Amino acid sequence: MRPHDEPKGWGALQPPPGYYSADGRPPDEMQRGLILDWAVNQRIASGWRVESRSGTQVVMVRGNPLNHVLHAILMVFTCFLWGAVWLVLAVTNKVERVSLTVDAKGNIVSVNGPR
Repeated sequence: MRPHDEPKGWGALQPPPGYYSADGRPPDEMQRGLILDWAVNQRIASGWRVESRSGTQVVMVRGNPLNHVLHAILMVFTCFLWGAVWLVLAVTNKVERVSLTVDAKGNIVSVNGPR
């Protein structure tokens, strides 16, 4: 992933010291879960929400999809004047998705989803 594709404010994705074993062993399942919890909490503080989660992977989303049915009804009742507003909202609205995964070494891997 290119650096400019990352969302703003997403510096280093690695948790602070103390989440890994002191002797350098790879993290076990519980430690990997703690590392993922740390990463999820960092993103929630930035306005993201959890869409789905498994043991070592989480999909997070930011933004809301547009309610096209509501805008179509408003457009009909306003004699198509609402169409301009609907068009602007449809062009500017975006929903971002990212998948965070903790690998066997305890590194957090992020993959941006489709827009």
